[in-house]
Amino acid sequence: MLILGIESSCDDTSVALLDCSDKGCFVLSEKTASQIDIHKKYGGVVPEIAGRMHAEKIVPLIEAVLENQPKPDAIAVTSGPGLITGLLVGVEAARTLSYITDLPIVSTNHIEGHIYSTQIKNFDNVILNNVKDPSRSYKRDSSAKPQNDKKEIQFPALCLVVSGGHTELILMKNHGKYKLLGATIDDAAGECFDKGAKLIGLPYPGGPQISKLAVSGNTRAIHFPRPMIDSKDYNFSFSGLKTSALYWLRDNKNSLNINDFCASFEQAIIDVLVSKTMKAAKEYKPKTIILGGGVSANPKLRQTLQEEINKNLPDTDFQIPQMKYAMDNGAMIAVAGYHHAKQKDYTSWKKIKADPNWRLAK
Repeated sequence: MLILGIESSCDDTSVALLDCSDKGCFVLSEKTASQIDIHKKYGGVVPEIAGRMHAEKIVPLIEAVLENQPKPDAIAVTSGPGLITGLLVGVEAARTLSYITDLPIVSTNHIEGHIYSTQIKNFDNVILNNVKDPSRSYKRDSSAKPQNDKKEIQFPALCLVVSGGHTELILMKNHGKYKLLGATIDDAAGECFDKGAKLIGLPYPGGPQISKLAVSGNTRAIHFPRPMIDSKDYNFSFSGLKTSALYWLRDNKNSLNINDFCASFEQAIIDVLVSKTMKAAKEYKPKTIILGGGVSANPKLRQTLQEEINKNLPDTDFQIPQMKYAMDNGAMIAVAGYHHAKQKDYTSWKKIKADPNWRLAK
């Protein structure tokens, strides 16, 4: 089944065409237009500007991805959660395409896309004749890079989705069956990274900047709080950490070592994320632990969680996306959409709506 994935929930306009079957989902073509340079001058994403940029890029990207490719069997589009200005562009593009081509639409949850980002595969690492339909003519994206073949998700799976807008622990009982264990009660971890970086004058997006500077810093130089790390539930809170950083900088502006600040700040966030995840893993005993979302690109988080799983849950499979798929992308939406398309879980172009507050699980 060929799935066209469309993602426009924040500041990346991304489109991908994947060939999905029981053998996995393989990228045929993908294009992404980033808006980072545009929003950098404002220190964060401006929704109105993001919406206009999505509107400019969406049609050319769809045309480029579908060029010289066979007709898709379905369209998967991010309908929520996210910025309404971006979601509307993607949903309307999918609606129009469905009307013109009579292709069915899968209304896809952005968080579910991040969970399935670990399942994105590439034709370059398999014997093509064992995967592709020989009756179809394919043109593979020349920019695609080989990657290791990913294991299938074994259930139950514990999913930690961490991004600029979301921090959630989700128990995945099967495809399409989710239970929310905990979520942030205020700011997301990615937002905390960005705001912490802004306090010390680092450009947007700040998370990657903090991660780079933290490598040569002392994680114990500053004792930042670990909000809710000992709470009995699986919820998160990061607003207090931002406030603590603000006050520390106010009181220590003449003795700031930027590397130590970044290392200590990063470690505080990672300690909370890993502690909560391991606590949930010990209770729910998952066969797979998945780390997804933009913050999953943080090398220290990846390493720390991997080490804790190896030490405490050696029989549990740990899955993380390839770095390029940690960010918002159309390929992950196509994979998530495929599992709904298999069940004929479609939404009519007449009824599909953008929902900026769409919850994947309750």
